[in-house]
Amino acid sequence: MLERAGAPATVLIAPTGGGKTLAGFLPTLAELARGGHGGLHTLYVSPLKALASDIKRNLLVPIEEAGLPIRVEDRTGDTPSSRKRRQRADPPHILLTTPESLALLTSYEDAPRMFAGLQRVVVDEIHALAESKRGDQLMLALARLQQICPGLRRVGLSATVEDPAAIARFLAKHPDPCEIVQADPGPNPDIAMLACDQAPPWSGGGAAYAIPAVLEQVKRHKTTLIFHNTRAQAEIFFHNLWLANEEALPIGIHHGSLDRGQREKVEQAMVRGDLRAIVCTGSLDLGIDWGDVDLVIQIGAPKNVKRLVQRIGRANHRYNAPSKALLVPANRFEVVECVAALEAVKAHDLDGDGRGDGPRDVLCQHILIAACAGPFEADALYAEMTSAGPYAGLTRAGFDACLQFCATGGYALRAYDQWQRLMQRPDGLWQLRDPRSAVRIRQNIGTIQDTDTLKVKWRGRGGAPLGEIEEGFAASLTPGDTFLIGGQIVRYAGLRELVVEVTRDPGRKPKIATFNGTKFATSTQLSQRILRMFQSGDWGALPAHTAEWLRLQSAVSRLPEPGRLLVETFPQDGRQQMVVYGFAGRNAQQTLGLLLTKRMEELGLAPMGFVSTDYATLIWGLDAVTDPAPLFDLDRLEAGLDDWLAGNAVMKRTFRASATIAGLIERQVGGQRKTGRQATMSSDILYDTLLKYDPDHLLMQITREEAMRGLIDFDRLREMCARVGGRIDHVALDRVTPLAAPLFLEPGRVPVRGSAEERLLQEEITKLMDDSGLAQITV
Repeated sequence: MLERAGAPATVLIAPTGGGKTLAGFLPTLAELARGGHGGLHTLYVSPLKALASDIKRNLLVPIEEAGLPIRVEDRTGDTPSSRKRRQRADPPHILLTTPESLALLTSYEDAPRMFAGLQRVVVDEIHALAESKRGDQLMLALARLQQICPGLRRVGLSATVEDPAAIARFLAKHPDPCEIVQADPGPNPDIAMLACDQAPPWSGGGAAYAIPAVLEQVKRHKTTLIFHNTRAQAEIFFHNLWLANEEALPIGIHHGSLDRGQREKVEQAMVRGDLRAIVCTGSLDLGIDWGDVDLVIQIGAPKNVKRLVQRIGRANHRYNAPSKALLVPANRFEVVECVAALEAVKAHDLDGDGRGDGPRDVLCQHILIAACAGPFEADALYAEMTSAGPYAGLTRAGFDACLQFCATGGYALRAYDQWQRLMQRPDGLWQLRDPRSAVRIRQNIGTIQDTDTLKVKWRGRGGAPLGEIEEGFAASLTPGDTFLIGGQIVRYAGLRELVVEVTRDPGRKPKIATFNGTKFATSTQLSQRILRMFQSGDWGALPAHTAEWLRLQSAVSRLPEPGRLLVETFPQDGRQQMVVYGFAGRNAQQTLGLLLTKRMEELGLAPMGFVSTDYATLIWGLDAVTDPAPLFDLDRLEAGLDDWLAGNAVMKRTFRASATIAGLIERQVGGQRKTGRQATMSSDILYDTLLKYDPDHLLMQITREEAMRGLIDFDRLREMCARVGGRIDHVALDRVTPLAAPLFLEPGRVPVRGSAEERLLQEEITKLMDDSGLAQITV
């Protein structure tokens, strides 16, 4: 049995197809088969609605075959309201749900009655939840359930855990022990690079060169999942794949911006075995059993070994059957990254960065959830919260600050009634100031931040939905413009009642919708593996063209090394260029570009712009950098970051997300969702007000913390500086180097407005005066 005496929590780590989900439920089925238990016995929590539905289908088979009187139901955002009400009044024996739905259930006054008999909680794909605020919210909800049911047992399931002890601390009730059970990992996956006739391009992310080879693999296999790192790339690849699909093989597309009905059709077709290939994103990462999938293809470097292992596991979803996968690098540098990822998978070397303490915006939301359920004592709620793994280190002062924020909105906002949400009674208990506010709080529960999107529907065809595109992209469209969605080229007809109406347009070259999918950065561990590969000189696993590229770099300049920072400077295109090979991930390299150009401006070096990738930042300007060392003073960089962040759009975007989670800004009012523009306007006004009158407000502190570890990823810069320790290799050259060349083709160049502009303008004026013979005129 999974749970042993004295082990109230267990983490089970087993390979995909190893039966860990059934193992998680076996104690439940055995106990319920004996009868005598009324009401809710086991709660199953997963990160995906589709995964809960899949588990329900798989659970019902043995229950029905054994004739067991066990009720199994799911509860997600798609569950009808009538069934949700019935589940609260008469809960099933096993309830399958998501973190958001569970948080909502704990907010009701009758939660103690509904959960009174709960014996076990099974958290599936716990590694995925532990990496996000959804996991923090879930652990707070479990702390609340543990107060209702002191004997509650917890089980976490995963196939990909790089640090089992950290996951155990995350899952267990602090400071109780958590048992770790690791199953036989099974056979190594059958994983390799896809052989293509054509070499990958120097830059880009579409991998269009590999379309013929990918299509040939689809023909050879029953069902192939073709993973992409972004939704836009998935749309482009699906379109190109379909144009090359002369045999009309049934191929589908699946990602989070498509209409739910369309996604469900693809999922059902997959289960039936009707599709030969599915182009997809992270929407199919997790442990759903998709039947006859016998090949996984990863387009583009996976950026993270753990994610790659998870995706590989979708193929041959059976115990002791090796998963088969092929990697397709999108460009020349990604060849190196893919080979490094292959070696890491074979060495069972997973990666992952610790998340630190639980975020305080989630904490504020949980305080409001607790108030919805009824009056509470501050001491008891603090003890409950610190029993959750992510919040074990929460200080009382930190808790009190969150409580006061929930009660008054903070110093600068306490005069406004709308943020006066809690009050303390004479007996010391806290409660909602207005009980009617519970409805609005419940409407806004959750940590998933919706992008500012608009629905896309067919015009004149009954308004059938296609999916969603971002408001910013929709605003750029004029009637007649075309774009891709769901693999189809559509023509923009107009906007009506916040719905984008489109018509078919199969014969034109489309624009591409800017889907706001997760932008992955190469993990620290994978970056270090690449650096070690550079220095090993053993490049036999690399294709000949890539190995020759590295040899040429080594001859012309040098290759980056672990524990050192390579900086190259050279002239190109009439400008002075500097390349910093930090290998800190895209977000951190982007931040490095911002901070270095700011520092260069202070030193009079006239920077003009920069562009970043996962491994390097290229900066161009008017003056050559002769000594880069002073640019990398960490204290000066961080001081520059504070100044830059204060008025930057990044901070406003981060503030909006945290303020929404913390309950300061509502996305749902009276059951109606605000538009993205409405929400942005209100959050920008609040941000500017707090920045001016209360810059140390709790939400401003949270915003800076979130920006530093999320969009800015300053921790990676700290790690880089600590790793380098001042050991900077400056190579001054007279021309571009092989490793730097792809950076000149990289999109996303960021201009810098400063002294360089003034100098160029002055030079142009001087030249005009010389040409016109006016140079000798003095004013």
